[in-house]
Amino acid sequence: MTAPQRVTPGPILFVRYAYPPNRHGYCGPADNQSFFEYGASDVVDPGLRTLASQFAGAWPYLELIAGATGIPDPLDRRVVEAYWVGNGLLDSVGVQALGDSMEERFRRRTGRQFPALAQSVVAGGVPHHSYHVFCIYPWVGLLGADRHGEHALHVLDRCRIRWGKVQQVIGDEVVVESQPLTWDGRRLSLGPAGTETVVRSVDGVGMITELAPGDWVSMHWEWVCDRLDRRQLTALRQFTARHLSLVNDRLDQPGATIALG
Repeated sequence: MTAPQRVTPGPILFVRYAYPPNRHGYCGPADNQSFFEYGASDVVDPGLRTLASQFAGAWPYLELIAGATGIPDPLDRRVVEAYWVGNGLLDSVGVQALGDSMEERFRRRTGRQFPALAQSVVAGGVPHHSYHVFCIYPWVGLLGADRHGEHALHVLDRCRIRWGKVQQVIGDEVVVESQPLTWDGRRLSLGPAGTETVVRSVDGVGMITELAPGDWVSMHWEWVCDRLDRRQLTALRQFTARHLSLVNDRLDQPGATIALG
């Protein structure tokens, strides 16, 4: 009889998704090696919680989701999964709560552009990572010097949590089939599937268990974050589609146009 797969604790799941941009210096604590070691060793202690709370982008969303759903711990697995992958908690976060959070965090940074950002809340945005990437990044200047055409598109594509099907495992690397983000001058879409090579470990040290061809995985930047079951894969696809539709069809002045046009 096969033993049931161990459920990854919420703090460790957070490391898996948050480490890739942290490694690039985009957010989180300066000590990204210690952060990685927590994920690789599967150790949860107050030090990990301190490091997690230094993610100025993700942490307020975790607090928002936890507070709105009555969950005491922002690193509860359900909360972490809701933000990075998506689940039913997101639709329990009311428009007022999300709007107040955006006001507190971004009004001063965006100035007269804030009403356009706020419109994404009323139009149906929820505190999922794809909302932050597609609806918030372009307005608050998080693309920085990368706000130019193809490179900006690459940054948005790497920043989002994307999914792929494992084709081959080669040492520390995994070949997956996935759909890249595309831009036709007006709309952000998912393009035809192609293969890409991503990282699962360094010198054999990684944060997830063995992978096999046919597995579905989530990815952030060049790293594999987790193996996805059918429910998680469906949720990630749906929330990504929701926010792509929002920026393409429901906003008067899509942030993508500012970033990519």
